[in-house]
Amino acid sequence: MSSSPDNPPADDVGPYALLRDRNLLRYLAGRFIATVGHQMFTMALGWEIYKRTESPFALGLVGLTLIVPMFLLTLPAGHYADNHSRKQIIAMTVALVGVLNIALCLISWNEAPVHLMYVCLLVLSASRTFLGAAMASFLPQLVERKHFSRAVTWNSGLFHLSSIIGPTLAGLIITFAGQHAWPVYAINCAAALTFCVLLGTVRVPHVVPAKDKMTVQSLLTGFRFVFSNRIVSGILTLDMFAVLLGGSTALLPVFAKEILRVGPSQLGLLQSALPLGALTCSLYLAHRRPLQKAGPALLWAVVCFGLATIGFGLSPWYWVSFAMLFACGLADNISVVVRHTLVQMLTPDEKRGRVSAVNNLFINTSNELGEFESGTVAHLLGPSIGNTVAMGAMLSVVTGGLGTIAVVGVIGWLWPEIRRFGRLDHF
Repeated sequence: MSSSPDNPPADDVGPYALLRDRNLLRYLAGRFIATVGHQMFTMALGWEIYKRTESPFALGLVGLTLIVPMFLLTLPAGHYADNHSRKQIIAMTVALVGVLNIALCLISWNEAPVHLMYVCLLVLSASRTFLGAAMASFLPQLVERKHFSRAVTWNSGLFHLSSIIGPTLAGLIITFAGQHAWPVYAINCAAALTFCVLLGTVRVPHVVPAKDKMTVQSLLTGFRFVFSNRIVSGILTLDMFAVLLGGSTALLPVFAKEILRVGPSQLGLLQSALPLGALTCSLYLAHRRPLQKAGPALLWAVVCFGLATIGFGLSPWYWVSFAMLFACGLADNISVVVRHTLVQMLTPDEKRGRVSAVNNLFINTSNELGEFESGTVAHLLGPSIGNTVAMGAMLSVVTGGLGTIAVVGVIGWLWPEIRRFGRLDHF
């Protein structure tokens, strides 16, 4: 990439130099606005469905509804991202998200049957599957390879900032709107359309060298690449099992009520601890050189994540629990930056969409199954040891943290290439 008004000089590597790139700045600004809207939407949707049904099973159906299209469409989404303009895919899917939020706004306004919300969620999940593959593979087109890890850091930091702002705004809006969620859906629609407008000003075309037909062989390209590249397969396996075993956020309401003895406002603050830690880490990484020993940093970060998870599970004190979740966020963000940088930079551009789709499948599956695993272990262990919900939740989190640390040892032994990987700015 050459130096231009839209691209800073190659030797300008300060923490804010990339933000002088107009293409990247517009893209990040639009994505941040859209992500804040999505975080607001997620909080409002769960609140409204539970309010209208008073059924935990109805909330569980939300996760199932979202994950089914992802499984069915992940491979086609990756193929499409590699064979069509990624910018156009992002614009079309984000616009569809806006339309679906209008539909949800009308359903909420008229208190139409709840099952119509699930229909909208099915379409929304399908669109976001295509959006995820296109967005992950679009970011490397905006920056030079040696600056990509810093772009990932800013991208990750803005995501975690939106995770703090979005739910808080949604709660305030619902309160001021007389316990109605429809204004949040309207705002999310506006956020999606704002992203479309800003994306339209980004001048980075995606040139497809030669389109592949959608065959079984073409669809499986992402999986074949992942399993043929040992570093990529190793870090994806590490992340999948670490999240599967070490996730504790699903049990936060149990810890708040049964162990820490706090109310909903303190629970909300507790839920912000992990993204606050991740945001702090993003700001730190943005102001230092890209990691020089990325492989060891990744492994130690996951070990620290496991230790902090154990600390959270054992803590009966609110602020210690907050600190442990904050530490989880710090460690997790290092893992995110290293993993996303390596996956994108080690993948040829013509395969990035399909590999990104596989990466998204690993992440989303481990998140959903991790919540299921935490809840199931807590349910099974609680009655057998102490016959209390609190004991089951504590054992679920502690054993998950121990399992995460064990996974690091296994991955480090099976994939020594990860232990030896060095600089994130040298490919």
